[in-house]
Amino acid sequence: MCGIAGINTTDNDHHVGNDLLKMLNSIKHRGPNGSGIFVDGKTVHGNLQSLKAPHGSFGMGHNLLSIVGTEVSQPIENHNLVLVANAEIYNFKQIKNCIDDRYTTDSDCEVIISLVKRFYKGSLLNAVINSLDYLDGDYAFAIYDGYNCVVVRDQLGVKPLYYGNDDLRGINAYASERKALWSIGLKNIETLQPDHLLYNGTPLKIENRQTLNLKLSTKCSNINPKTLLTDSARINYQSDIIDKNIINSNDKLQLKNEIKELLIDSVKKRTSGLSRVGIVFSGGVDSTIIAKISDNLGVDTTLYTAGHETSSDINFAKRTASDMGLQLKIKTLEINDVKKYTELVLNAIEEFNIMKLGVGMPSYVASEMAHSDGIKVVMSGQGADEIFAGYHRYIQSYIDNGEKLQEDLVEDVKNLYHVNLQRDDAVTMANSVELRVPYLDPELVEMALKVPIKYKLDNGKENLRKCILREIASDIGVPSEIVRRPKKAAQYGSGIHKILVKKVLKDENYKNKLKALYKI
Repeated sequence: MCGIAGINTTDNDHHVGNDLLKMLNSIKHRGPNGSGIFVDGKTVHGNLQSLKAPHGSFGMGHNLLSIVGTEVSQPIENHNLVLVANAEIYNFKQIKNCIDDRYTTDSDCEVIISLVKRFYKGSLLNAVINSLDYLDGDYAFAIYDGYNCVVVRDQLGVKPLYYGNDDLRGINAYASERKALWSIGLKNIETLQPDHLLYNGTPLKIENRQTLNLKLSTKCSNINPKTLLTDSARINYQSDIIDKNIINSNDKLQLKNEIKELLIDSVKKRTSGLSRVGIVFSGGVDSTIIAKISDNLGVDTTLYTAGHETSSDINFAKRTASDMGLQLKIKTLEINDVKKYTELVLNAIEEFNIMKLGVGMPSYVASEMAHSDGIKVVMSGQGADEIFAGYHRYIQSYIDNGEKLQEDLVEDVKNLYHVNLQRDDAVTMANSVELRVPYLDPELVEMALKVPIKYKLDNGKENLRKCILREIASDIGVPSEIVRRPKKAAQYGSGIHKILVKKVLKDENYKNKLKALYKI
């Protein structure tokens, strides 16, 4: 993953090059391995500190976090198209096999241009919309054809994208983080919704996608829809996603096995090409399943846990790592540590929000440890609670509404992007570490949202949630103590929230100072 930024102006006296450099410098942590900028037809690559921006009114920029292969800094150019992407495209090899093109790098992002070229019939907007149905991955990208620019993000919003404008200066811009837009004086910043795109700076809802039954080439005839997606495999996120045939099914074993295979495939995709991976680890069932699968796949897997030394997360993490024979790195946090990380995490999440601060701090510290170990990718259990009904509030909702609770889960999945996903991406990328979230593979999400609630919630004495996921955990060898461990939110399980509220932020002057810095 990387950082992207772009800017356009209608003011003929305003050259955007220096603004673009400011934006990229503010998010350098997202890509320390090289940078590139494109301004009005001229492209330069190299060390960000030594780049000299050409003059012009339209610019795109990129900071590279190189993970595998010999990835090169972007922008990538092909024919009349220019691309900057913060992306992991998991089916890029299949797309390359389907589309004969002049590939100049081994970057997975280059296939985005090839797809857009394949569907380009004079309209960049239509070409991009048609291409999205073939991309299996997490992404935010911008593509330009010399006249128009389209900016889009993946359907779940795993990767962040913000935009803003200044009508008085005739500027519109976008970036991977808000601080990039703040750096050039933009104040009214919006989050691009996953089902929207920016067309020449204007947000548009993606609607009326064409049905793409055509094959890209004769070589695609044997491609499995799981690896080369069509629009039928994309999630509609409406209440009718709930397939009555599956809801009425009593074949729980079949459902469980299908979900298990999808989960294994999701982890396999997200560890492909990696020899080492880290896990943001709480000792709960969600992250333990991911760790177990990763280890079973033969990936060198290290667990990272942060919290107060007496916290339940650290205690469970120690026992679980020992039972599974996995390496565990722990950082214990006391009052002074929490105070130090408070400002670092706030700078990452870009807003004063005590809940996000408490949840984000363990992930920030975990990714910091991973970075110190030379690990560039970590995974987490994000999304499991939304698709498998893990929150306590779901129990009463199920009592009151029965299977209509499925609709609540769909809404919660739709809203993951602007709370949990933006926070988690921000705190890990602050340490130049990419976060991958296996539970949010679109195919797994779609299947999980079709599983009857009766298989997710137990109304017995224990009031356990995510029941079918716990059974999968047991099947793959997760320790029984973890299989039945009740959910505890990260800020509470780590003990950090208590320290924050009762110690660090008890000083009202200090608290108000921080609030003033991050008013949005």
